[in-house]
Amino acid sequence: MTEVLDPTKLLFDLHRGTEIAETFSGCLDPEAIAHRVTDGIVERFDCAFARVWLLEPDRTHLKLVASSGMYTRIDGRFARVPMGAYKVGKIAQNRVSFLSNHLADEPWVGDRDWAITNNIRGFAGYPLEIKGRVVGVLAAFSRQAMPPEFLEFLRMLCTIAAIAIDSAFKHQQEKQAWQSMSLSQTTVTEQALLSDRLAHILNSNRLTLVGTERMLSLTTDYVFLRAAEILNQIGGAYCRLIYSDISISLEAIVAKTKTKIADPRTWLRSLFRELFLIVSSLGGVINIHATELQIAITIPFAKESNPLSERELEMMQLLTQGLRDRDIAQQLVISESTVKFHINNILAKLNARTRFQALHIAMANGWIF
Repeated sequence: MTEVLDPTKLLFDLHRGTEIAETFSGCLDPEAIAHRVTDGIVERFDCAFARVWLLEPDRTHLKLVASSGMYTRIDGRFARVPMGAYKVGKIAQNRVSFLSNHLADEPWVGDRDWAITNNIRGFAGYPLEIKGRVVGVLAAFSRQAMPPEFLEFLRMLCTIAAIAIDSAFKHQQEKQAWQSMSLSQTTVTEQALLSDRLAHILNSNRLTLVGTERMLSLTTDYVFLRAAEILNQIGGAYCRLIYSDISISLEAIVAKTKTKIADPRTWLRSLFRELFLIVSSLGGVINIHATELQIAITIPFAKESNPLSERELEMMQLLTQGLRDRDIAQQLVISESTVKFHINNILAKLNARTRFQALHIAMANGWIF
């Protein structure tokens, strides 16, 4: 019997996935991106270890480039895996994801005693794929059973990681080409503007840009590019990309289809189903107006500004060390009442109820480490 996905857990997992994606946003080193992916999976999902193999240029072998958790070395037996060999090679060759919670019982496992000794129960493998082309494979191993939501989370994360890795590879190729041509002035490759990429995908469908474009996260980029692919398939007749001070939106009017649709709203929701939870995890919303076959996707911009002063950040850093108010006062040579005053200001600025919540917010935004 097929397990029903828990939408609340899936939403939470997708949110953690966007946090992992943010760690490699803007990175132009494929192996560094892979490391941030495996580190994020181990840290946020309590996996025993996670690994990423990237396809070599000749496309006949996969090279292990990142390993986090109980194994961090990238040499050894599985350092290079031929396409089609072992489970990793088969995932790359067939582009089929896989999840098992009985690893020791799987017939393809070469060392079942290792799985039993280390109590490794769960295995999830997913291809890093972009437009039908595989650039690598991600594998995660767990001592606990992996829920079906985990595979859905991997689908989103692997899609975003594949886009980032592919962009990084292209950057490296372009950089090498520039160097070989001995250009006197080298400009850093910048990612094409979202409107340019949307216009390319939408082909003959008209696109209007409203507002000033700005850099977006990889997750936000993916949402709008994937939406454009869906609209192009069903014949979106007119689209508007709108940048406001607080959000970015893509509005589209779908051309009337030749086939009569009994329930347009349900039809549109089914087409964009994969994007609903991702958009929700970003704090956005997808609105559908069935009567006119209109759809609007809106995602707020992430808050990047740090509202804390240098003294408040210093105090937060001391809190991460487990120091009490009295200890902080002695270290900063201030009164204990002044410490409490600053902490109350911090809670108010971050809209946090407790110190622990404030610390979580500050660390999640990268203001303290």
